[in-house]
Amino acid sequence: MCGIGGVFNADPAQPVDPRVLVGMAAIQYHRGPDGCGYEVVEGRGVGFTHARLSIIDLNPERGRQPFRSEDGQVLIAHNGEFYDYKRLRADLTSRGYSFRTKSDTELLLHLSDRFGLDGTLGHLRGEFAFAVYERQQDRLTLVRDRFGVKPLFYSLTPEGLVFGSEIKVVMAHPAVQRRFSTEGLYHQLMQTMVPGTTGFEGIYAVEPGQKVVVQRRDGQITLHKEQYWDLDFPLLGTRPQRSDQDYMEELRQRFVEAIQLRLEADVPVACYLSGGIDSCTILGVAAACQQSPVKAFTIGFDDSDYDETAIAREMAAAVGADQEILTVNGTQLYDHFARTLWHTERSIYNTFTVAKLLMSEHVNRAGYKVVVTGEGSDELFAGYPQLRLDMIRHGMAHASPEERADLEAWLGESNKLFKGNLLAETPLADPALDRVVGFTPSCLQSWLSSASHVPGLLHSSHREALGGYAPGAAIAAALDERQLRDRHPLDKAQYVWIKTQFESQVLGWAGDRVDMANSLEARPAFLDHPLVEFAVTLPPNLRFRGYQDKYILRETMRELLPETLYQRQKFAFMAPPSHTDGAKQQAMQGLAHAYLSREAIDRAALLDYGAVQTVLQRHQDDTTPVAERVQLDAVINHLLSVQILHQHFVAQDIPQIARHQAQTVGWADQANTASLS
Repeated sequence: MCGIGGVFNADPAQPVDPRVLVGMAAIQYHRGPDGCGYEVVEGRGVGFTHARLSIIDLNPERGRQPFRSEDGQVLIAHNGEFYDYKRLRADLTSRGYSFRTKSDTELLLHLSDRFGLDGTLGHLRGEFAFAVYERQQDRLTLVRDRFGVKPLFYSLTPEGLVFGSEIKVVMAHPAVQRRFSTEGLYHQLMQTMVPGTTGFEGIYAVEPGQKVVVQRRDGQITLHKEQYWDLDFPLLGTRPQRSDQDYMEELRQRFVEAIQLRLEADVPVACYLSGGIDSCTILGVAAACQQSPVKAFTIGFDDSDYDETAIAREMAAAVGADQEILTVNGTQLYDHFARTLWHTERSIYNTFTVAKLLMSEHVNRAGYKVVVTGEGSDELFAGYPQLRLDMIRHGMAHASPEERADLEAWLGESNKLFKGNLLAETPLADPALDRVVGFTPSCLQSWLSSASHVPGLLHSSHREALGGYAPGAAIAAALDERQLRDRHPLDKAQYVWIKTQFESQVLGWAGDRVDMANSLEARPAFLDHPLVEFAVTLPPNLRFRGYQDKYILRETMRELLPETLYQRQKFAFMAPPSHTDGAKQQAMQGLAHAYLSREAIDRAALLDYGAVQTVLQRHQDDTTPVAERVQLDAVINHLLSVQILHQHFVAQDIPQIARHQAQTVGWADQANTASLS
């Protein structure tokens, strides 16, 4: 697990500056503090760089990247883990391939030699983002894992293409511009991004399950995007007819295998543990797989409505785990807000992201580099209330109107804390999404309902530049209609969530970005792709049945779960919003004084000062309805976010920061200076 970066110049005669490559590695030192390496392909205008977090093959020389083939024809920089690498290595060795290292990265060279790069992708099991340069074809390929667990960004400049694991890595190249795009700013303030975009002009994300092929001809660079894997829910009427028990047995087998693979490392592996069935079932299986007690880390909050530590303690005690609980108070969440934004590189609507950053810091100090996590379960088994709401409204054709109304009322009451946030206050229909999906997914409705207020919050220059921009239409245009056509409504809702909020929010600013901020690799067991390919075949009523979310997981793993947890409905993991007590509200107001003052707003020229003051006053008014205050909490967090992001990435000289960081960590002199001839 690491951070990568690189340059592919349009003119092969233009040399790559090694100091820039080292700076690109150093600015992501948090992703890989165990070593730096870079390689320059002389005469080709190509250079890769790498910051290493050693987890597999701890030898500092053998595991060094970028990795090149013995004949010098292929150069690789890889971030992530390939599970099942031992079996693959043994198979390749039996076929005459020799390995120089124990690193899983070397698999890419030999698998590509045997199957070609396209054929190799199907054999890769895990979370990864990598770059491959093939000298003979003069071709660069950027590849991201199937779900986007590992980030990968790129930008085209007048000089060529720059890529990196984080936006700041791309910005560390002096040719990359650093400013918000109008549409990106709009989406930062409404929470939901258009797949493949960022908040910054000209900087894009390689999308999950995608490869970007980069070639140059006559001094011009061309990009070609290919989707090598996608979620493929069955067409209506084609789901296999199996008994509940058959489905449960296969789920058990695939789930246990996924966890066993993720416990493989040359360093100790811990588990994140909340009060949800996802992390609890992972802990239960992990405890059964190991002889020694599993280490479990839990976040607690100083608000009983949001705190889950009681159930987490019960689960840890049941399996004999060695548990540590980090309790985070409201003022801490805002004290570390700005620091968290340096790592998320996008706006956040709730401060649980800050809590995750503090937790990863705690885990790192405890001596752990790897944790197994529960992300993906809600996506596969319809755990979120938004997904269940779409099932109730659109996917229960045989239920009576009275039954659907009763279920919807129950869902609303049991998730009333999130009304106006996860669940829209009132239903909303977006014409473009209605056309592509068949309805407007509930996971987008609350953010689309707030989107209508965004133009009024923008600086006049951005407001005028928007013209007739429609965010729902932009999101709809980025979805693959072929994967939505003739699918069950619950399948559609899950597909849209996974392609939008899941990748950019759950796996991004609440996952990799705040875990790797403290050199911590998170391994989401539910996203083992053979498990996912099985899960999409599950009938909708095995995901949501009666009043039970994640029905099949609950029933399959029932013997592992405390009765309290088995009976409990899914509860979203969120930090208490600022309006819930005076101390939090005061802490939030302190940030507002610093970043939402007239001087700060005029300097950034992103927002309208008068409109921002109206939002702040409305939020502080005790007569404002609770649901509106919940939504205003998110709006203010977004307003703070874009101002802080501007301060971090636009107002500051990122290339200079990168050079300074290289000197600070000692990499400017210690980087591997070998080059390909």
